[in-house]
Amino acid sequence: MAELVDRPAHSAPPAASSTAPAQPPAISAEEKLMSLAEHLGELRRRLLISIITVVLGAVVGWILAPQAMALVKAPIPGPLYFTQLGGAFMVQLKLALLIGVALGSPMLLYQLWAFIAPGLTARERRLARPWVPLALLFMVLGFGVAYFILPYASAFLLSFQVPDVAEPWISVEAYFGFVFGLFLAFGVVMQFPIVLVLVSKAGLVTAERLRRGRRYMLFAIVVLAVIVTPGGDPFSPTIMALVMYPLYELTIYLVGRSSSSAPADG
Repeated sequence: MAELVDRPAHSAPPAASSTAPAQPPAISAEEKLMSLAEHLGELRRRLLISIITVVLGAVVGWILAPQAMALVKAPIPGPLYFTQLGGAFMVQLKLALLIGVALGSPMLLYQLWAFIAPGLTARERRLARPWVPLALLFMVLGFGVAYFILPYASAFLLSFQVPDVAEPWISVEAYFGFVFGLFLAFGVVMQFPIVLVLVSKAGLVTAERLRRGRRYMLFAIVVLAVIVTPGGDPFSPTIMALVMYPLYELTIYLVGRSSSSAPADG
């Protein structure tokens, strides 16, 4: 009994050492190389599916290209001319590819999502998932606005002709280059609300900061609209600015609503 009393209290080995968390095993260089090869293989497979999708859509686009060319050419009175032997062929080919991308865009967005989603957390996937189809919707909206503007922009630019001095002799390459640029500008610019919302998810901007920057953003929208729209007519940048600013206000609302519901998500 005396031995038990005289024994020091600290003589017992600590029990905590036996429950210490085990260190994760180190990843070897060979395993890293295999992981990189798997990612590259997955990327190659996604790209191959995307290319096949665009090619199949372009086949349909080639069949529809003459009707699409007539529809887009409608604002221009009289015929268009091509100044190079392969000019009309290249325009129809580009239009077919554009139609192919438009028809295949749901599959293209899905392939992009399927490639990046495994690298996201469950919360990041939940936050980003609704914006994938919305990106397609905004792109279609941009194309629709561009088609609406096209007759007004064309009429304005053609109004500067002077009979017997400066009359239009428009090449098919130049006209469809203008059309493609107009559609591309509206299709890309209309994605900016999605970009702002995703940036806010990363904590880089807040709804209050967007509200305080209204004046600067309005100025930036006007400047951007003037720069990215082709042709120099006043209708394209005006309509683009009139569309972009309400979208900016919508972005403020969405960011604010998302921020207010963030604690509930956690």
